[in-house]
Amino acid sequence: MSIAFPDPDPAILARREAILAGLSRLVAPEALVTSEDERRAFETDGLTAYRRLPLAVVLPSSTAEVAAVLAFCNREGVKVVPRGAGTSLAGGAIPQEDAIVLGVSKMTRVLSVDFENRTARVEAGITNLAISAAVSHEGFFYAPDPSSQLACTIAGNIAMNSGGAHCLKYGVTTNNLLGVTLALLDGTVVELGGDHLDSAGLDLLGLVVGSEGQIGIVTEATVRILRAAEGARPVLLGFPSAERAGECVAAIIADGLVPVALEYMDRLAIRITEDFSKAGYPDVEAMLIVEVEGSDQEIDEQLRRIVGLARRFGVEAVRVSNSEAESTAIWKGRKSAFGATGRVSDYICMDGTIPTGQLPHVLRRIDEIVAAEGLKVANVFHAGDGNLHPLVMFDINAPGEMEKAERAGEEILKLCVEVGGCLTGEHGVGIEKRDLMRRQYGEADLDQQMRVRNVFDPNWLLNPAKVFPLDGRPAA
Repeated sequence: MSIAFPDPDPAILARREAILAGLSRLVAPEALVTSEDERRAFETDGLTAYRRLPLAVVLPSSTAEVAAVLAFCNREGVKVVPRGAGTSLAGGAIPQEDAIVLGVSKMTRVLSVDFENRTARVEAGITNLAISAAVSHEGFFYAPDPSSQLACTIAGNIAMNSGGAHCLKYGVTTNNLLGVTLALLDGTVVELGGDHLDSAGLDLLGLVVGSEGQIGIVTEATVRILRAAEGARPVLLGFPSAERAGECVAAIIADGLVPVALEYMDRLAIRITEDFSKAGYPDVEAMLIVEVEGSDQEIDEQLRRIVGLARRFGVEAVRVSNSEAESTAIWKGRKSAFGATGRVSDYICMDGTIPTGQLPHVLRRIDEIVAAEGLKVANVFHAGDGNLHPLVMFDINAPGEMEKAERAGEEILKLCVEVGGCLTGEHGVGIEKRDLMRRQYGEADLDQQMRVRNVFDPNWLLNPAKVFPLDGRPAA
């Protein structure tokens, strides 16, 4: 898998000073980043193997400023790459040399909170955890919790329809979003959705969620806040094989249980994470973290059933959390898995989704695919909804290893599609999976998606060279 970038437009590069002058009239001096050294901070995102230095970076402080910058870029034919916190693992925020980066990181206010109706209105640059922190004093929280929730923004979550460990019970971003303020490429600002679940008219909000910044730029959002449960406790379950753990996942779901989280880690991921977090993880081939919530009685009953199911599949280690400190340690390990792996190896993180019944087969094939390239893989993912995150490990300084990792990643994604899944669960397509879209969709399906994008961005200036194959444009 070799990821290509289009050549920059020499006419735009030649007009750089005039473009900068125009942008300087729209935002404060400190909101326009122009020097090469400062632009380097925005040349890549979480997919750090690829880098492009943007023409400039604009960091507006309001919806009005975002709209003004978009209108200017539309008139001047300048490409715009939206950016939240830059945590995208699929290259969704990697710029091009003839594009500006438009970041919402200065837009972090909580605009209003309605506890009675369980909603919060926020600016799109706020982080997930900051929303929860703003409402926790009344016993509420914001549910989506990607591993990057300390840094990732609501804007990026909406663009990629992000989920997290607790999405099994509470859903992903689209299930927790009620409305947005959206700045369109021509500078028009529209309100989609509202402050309640069933807004009138076409569901254009559903169109925006997961659109990866190609429809417009979200500047504000109304999100659902939920009353925190009376209590919650996780249990660690260690198994002798990936197959046994996968079978246990399927059994838990089939039994009608709905844990708040159901996470999987294999031996390599366990070892790497344990070395870093000292969470007390067992020495097993595969491990599940299953968290349930409710009253003490409800929790005890759910854990009893889950442990009983696990014993049917040869569970070798059972550790039920008995304190808040123990629960925190268990989740610290899981939440730090990506960072802990980055301490010991370069890696690419895949994001395919599969039917949960295919877990044992797919995990076995992932090991075979990666081993065939002479590499290692650490598996850590949301098992309850089949959202896989294999970390294909390699040494970027070893000639040819990055290419091997990319080939393995491509085969893993193809496998996900073959078993009835899809290319992405929450990281988006970006540049990473762009050229695999024809594996997921036929030409007619792709054409219809591109036609929709064309309505909002006929010149393809918003986040170009992402999502759709480079040779893709809607049929006339």
